[in-house]
Amino acid sequence: MNLQESVLDNIKYNQQGLIPAIVQESDTGEVLMLAYMNRESLERSLATGETWFYSRSRQELWHKGATSGHIQKIDGIYYDCDADTLLVKVKQTGEACHEGYHSCFHYELQKDGTGKILQEKAIAGGMKLGKILEEVYRVILDRQKNRPEKSYTTYLFEKGVDKILKKVGEETAEVIIAAKNNNPAEVVYEVSDLLYHLLVLLVEQGVNLEKIAGELQGRR
Repeated sequence: MNLQESVLDNIKYNQQGLIPAIVQESDTGEVLMLAYMNRESLERSLATGETWFYSRSRQELWHKGATSGHIQKIDGIYYDCDADTLLVKVKQTGEACHEGYHSCFHYELQKDGTGKILQEKAIAGGMKLGKILEEVYRVILDRQKNRPEKSYTTYLFEKGVDKILKKVGEETAEVIIAAKNNNPAEVVYEVSDLLYHLLVLLVEQGVNLEKIAGELQGRR
């Protein structure tokens, strides 16, 4: 295959004009779903940066998340050596599975032939919080690298770990005071401040969110 030519002309679709597309989360490597694309949905995916598929049951194109809001932002589309399967790496908003799970592959086949659910359904807002924390973490990483002027995050990195730790301590105390005052609105505000400063500390220490998630998963 000449890579300088249009690869779309060399993709091998099946007799129905479809090609399987494995969708994988970029950050975690988790396989989210398997769907099918035809040439038009593949072209739309490339043009829009969001996943489009072809529904075999409805016989029509569908834009993932158009109704639910659980869109998939494409980081890259890859094809295998036979050019008959696609791998689509995405940033998933919300859940990929229509049953309310993050991944469609949440059932495990047991040796006795029975099934086991591996995931719990996402708690409303829970996955959203996780995505926001990831976004803030990436912004903080950028601040650490580029050090834009007049940025509070830049100021923290330039002052060093002692300043960051002092702020973590101060914000922890603020959370305690807000909780002792039985003020939920203030708790939300102060916890948000604390989480931000903890993320700055993680970046300063070179600890990514996957390591924290792994530790919590092990404890769970």
